[in-house]
Amino acid sequence: MKNPIDLRSDTVTRPTPGMLEAMMNAEVGDDVFGDDPTVIALEEKAAAMFGKEAAVFCPSGTMTNQIAVRVHTHPGDEVICDALSHVYHYEGGGMMANSGVSVRLVNGDRGRFTVNDAVSNINPDDIHHPRTRLVVIEDTCNKGGGSIWSIEEIRRIYLACQHYGLKLHLDGARLFNALTETGEKPSQYGELFDSVSLCLSKGLGAPVGSLLMGDRAFIKQARRIRKLFGGAMRQSGFLAAAGIYALDHHIRRVKDDHTRAKMIARTLSERPFVKEILPVQTNIVVFTLQDHISEDEFIERLRKSGILVLGFGPRKIRMITHLDFGDEELERVVQVLQNLF
Repeated sequence: MKNPIDLRSDTVTRPTPGMLEAMMNAEVGDDVFGDDPTVIALEEKAAAMFGKEAAVFCPSGTMTNQIAVRVHTHPGDEVICDALSHVYHYEGGGMMANSGVSVRLVNGDRGRFTVNDAVSNINPDDIHHPRTRLVVIEDTCNKGGGSIWSIEEIRRIYLACQHYGLKLHLDGARLFNALTETGEKPSQYGELFDSVSLCLSKGLGAPVGSLLMGDRAFIKQARRIRKLFGGAMRQSGFLAAAGIYALDHHIRRVKDDHTRAKMIARTLSERPFVKEILPVQTNIVVFTLQDHISEDEFIERLRKSGILVLGFGPRKIRMITHLDFGDEELERVVQVLQNLF
């Protein structure tokens, strides 16, 4: 298949010419020794954006989330998160394997829960129960169809965590997709979380990398855990340069991805093979096929038409728009969908 249109994820993008130039011209050192100037510049830039004291550059969002869990908890503790959250579904059982913690799942609304949900799942101070230590929020929520959290509800959860002595972590893999819709600032989120994870290789279009932000004591310990997890890199300034470029040039344009995702959803809403579509707020389209159509059959039909999508459960399909998906590709996808089945 020649040059397929790839909607499986926003991680499939290639660096733009400007990003490649920035990467090739990056000044580098050895980040394990703390002397890669481009990594330092990226970490300082991100920390300043979110109003945090420090940041650490890591290979992936899974690693930044897992480092945060490890630093915030002790073996035998419990973490509260939504049943649809990435940290539970898509990180290989890492919370148990890496940190020895148990998980309390909340059945929220498309990956979002309320302060009452959080508080009602805090364990009593009783030796029969694990100690509740951490609450994790994913914004936007992948399995929720790119759903956006209300900052007012996050603030209420933050205040509850303060009251009960819990830590609050943000899996902000696609946070800038949310911020471009709400108009809120990164610093507003930084002040509500003990730690923030930000992915550079999804909507922002960098080839590799995520950032973990927090206070200096937290990041000092996070660097130790990054080393333990095998995530300490050497001349990673080449990758950090892509992250700096993404933060400088690719934030505002994610709004275009949202517009194109909504166009796809509008087309799907008119097709008889679609049973249900989750509300599209950002760049993720999740829909359910009619009972007589399997996801494998649907995926194969699209593949033969030069379009790649992802199965997302029984009769469920996910499409994600991104930097490499423009108006020409959108026109082609709409045309294929209109003539499918």
